[in-house]
Amino acid sequence: MGRYHICPSSYTMLTFIPTPIGNPQDITLRAMKFFEQATLFLCEDTRQTKRLLRLLEERFGMVYPEADFLSFNEHNGAERLGQISERLETEAVVYVSDAGMPAISDPGQLLVAYCQEQGIAYDVLPGASAVTTVYAASGFESGKFLFFAFLPHKGKERAAALDVVMNSLHDTVLYEAPHRLEKLLGEIRAIDARREIFLAKEVSKKYQHYYRGSAEELDTQLAVTTIRGEWVVVVQGRKQTEKSLSFDQVLALELPPKTKAKLLASLSDKSTKAWYETLIKN
Repeated sequence: MGRYHICPSSYTMLTFIPTPIGNPQDITLRAMKFFEQATLFLCEDTRQTKRLLRLLEERFGMVYPEADFLSFNEHNGAERLGQISERLETEAVVYVSDAGMPAISDPGQLLVAYCQEQGIAYDVLPGASAVTTVYAASGFESGKFLFFAFLPHKGKERAAALDVVMNSLHDTVLYEAPHRLEKLLGEIRAIDARREIFLAKEVSKKYQHYYRGSAEELDTQLAVTTIRGEWVVVVQGRKQTEKSLSFDQVLALELPPKTKAKLLASLSDKSTKAWYETLIKN
């Protein structure tokens, strides 16, 4: 494998590196070079990362790094920062998720915030992301979308988040587990059976499959299908001619400030952050 020059200082910093979301051939040459030079790996799951590195070594000739591997996740992230703070400033450290773009719906967000607060140099390499890949495949024309990751599993929080999705003028991208996909389709169908939806199963993997249709059509179709694997859901935005909540109605709803801010932002040109700041001041 040919080599190319990267400024040596690029290696003495923290680098967030995307990993393939399915097909290992989606790894980049640049990512492999950083892997080879790293002395510390921070991983969502160290076992998953080591399997990927061995695969890259076997198939593409990457040199397996002589490095330490530490887990960094939502459970131990805060504690881990105290253990590795000095190494973040003096070594070639990489952070990887199990799959896809790090720090997007991922504990790497904590690490990014820490680097910003402490003035620690970091970089993020471009790479595979299920969010943008599936939205591009959806064929929806607006070009504007919200990303919600996983909705709350149940209760008022889930209902409130789904209200935001269904009332937004923008398309919305969601992640969903196979055992909850049928429930989600039923919920959307109950609100608006004609709402257009795009589903992507097992993106870039062997059993990848796309579905597009109304909530009613897809709910019926998948009711007789064995639902397995990982799913990305794109819900088309509400048409402006459809009935929607007014600002006064939204303001009167008993919702958490973050949820209410998202709903207000979907009804205006004001950002979610700006609405949130307004709500918590009042």
